[in-house]
Amino acid sequence: MDRRKSLKILGGTAVGIAGLVLVDWKWQLVDQLTHKGFFSFKEEQLITAIADTIIPAGLPTKVPTPDAQPIGALSTGTDKYLIRLFEHCYEKEDQDMIKSQLSSLAAKSKTTLGKSFEKGTQEEREGLLLSFSASENEEEKKFFDLIKSQTITGFTTVKEVMADYRGYKVAPGYFHGCIDVPSQA
Repeated sequence: MDRRKSLKILGGTAVGIAGLVLVDWKWQLVDQLTHKGFFSFKEEQLITAIADTIIPAGLPTKVPTPDAQPIGALSTGTDKYLIRLFEHCYEKEDQDMIKSQLSSLAAKSKTTLGKSFEKGTQEEREGLLLSFSASENEEEKKFFDLIKSQTITGFTTVKEVMADYRGYKVAPGYFHGCIDVPSQA
């Protein structure tokens, strides 16, 4: 066994893996700095965390395979649906209310949890969202009801849920003819 050659291979592998981790970190940083869109990068992360809190991954896949992951709001793209929906389908007043309540939720999580909303446990995030539903502030209630209803709508209308769990068929009426058509030669 050639130890020098083995150490070179191990060292090269370690440097390669460290390089990949550094490149991934760099791309995340670049994405945060150059993010363009209606919502800021932090607001999009907050919407993603809210969708994951309302519908966490846990619904088992209908077809069991070794690599099958339980489905939830994030695996079905419900968070992306919410971002596009709020950006393109709501009036300016509602968009402003959503943005203000997102910043309120972020500030409330800093004071209540001592950390960002995304880093809280599932129970902490649920408690914080439920405090919005039981709030005296009418805008907080409206925000909670809106985000909850749209998250459920987005999740229940994806293909995985509609076809696999609800038995939805695109064209449910099948035509089974009873007369053979003669072939023309």
